[in-house]
Amino acid sequence: MHTTSPNTLVSSSEVDGTEVYSRNGDEIGHVDHIMIDKKSGTVAYAVMHFGGFLGFGEDTHHVPWKKLDYDVSKGGYVTDITEEQLKGAPARASDWSTNRDWEQRTHEYYRVPPYWGL
Repeated sequence: MHTTSPNTLVSSSEVDGTEVYSRNGDEIGHVDHIMIDKKSGTVAYAVMHFGGFLGFGEDTHHVPWKKLDYDVSKGGYVTDITEEQLKGAPARASDWSTNRDWEQRTHEYYRVPPYWGL
């Protein structure tokens, strides 16, 4: 998805597939979909695909939404997450959608406040 619209609202369908860039401008992956907290309506995570070629060999990571900044000029998101950080991120728990411990460790790892507020 490439959009340079300055609008502040975006449909979730337009986020899916949006490119993600490193701070130096390299395309590093894309958003597959987003996860929204049912109670607050807050976007919690971008489920992202990194690496690979033509969909093969991609790694999937749940990245706290607060690690992404939208850049209108790129039509995509920019992050400071490095490949090394992705490799060292907390492994996704099998019960990740109900596992607050995994979520806490993930937010601490990426050094962003949790979406649920403490």
